[in-house]
Amino acid sequence: MHRRLVIFAAAAAVGLSSGCGDGGGTSVPAPSAARRITVTSGAFSEGGTVPRRYTCDGADVSPPLDLSGVPDTAAELVVLVEDPDAPHGTFVHWLMWGIDPHDTHWAAGEVPKGATQGRNGFKKNAYGGPCPPKGKPHHYVFSVYATDKALTLSADATADDVRRALTGHTAASGTLTGRYGR
Repeated sequence: MHRRLVIFAAAAAVGLSSGCGDGGGTSVPAPSAARRITVTSGAFSEGGTVPRRYTCDGADVSPPLDLSGVPDTAAELVVLVEDPDAPHGTFVHWLMWGIDPHDTHWAAGEVPKGATQGRNGFKKNAYGGPCPPKGKPHHYVFSVYATDKALTLSADATADDVRRALTGHTAASGTLTGRYGR
């Protein structure tokens, strides 16, 4: 009986850590870079609360973002917004690539000209704001990557596809983390 319980517990742990398919789990590690991009928002500070307007409880538009430290040699920018606290594994809220590296200020709700939005965990090619279950606030990580070459991705690329394409081609990166709870 004890052996069965141990096997069941191990299987449950694997199941809980595996994420939830194409919108959820992260299996490819985030690329790293020696150079840092500073990511800020006029709506919230690092570790601060994401205002309701930028969540599913509000207008559900992306917050304004400002970038500094993007290398002059960057070919494009990539944005990935994820909730690592989601109950079934990391949840993708926004995936975007093909952004002009000189375009470093985006107003609320703005998609930079020429950008391609990938499919998020809500199964939409758009920004989907924080929408955690009631209880403990979740963290939302806004990651920005500068590439040394234009990425070749299909319109239905997943976050893992983007991470694979970034591997070995990330010239700089940075994050901004906000919190939101209900």
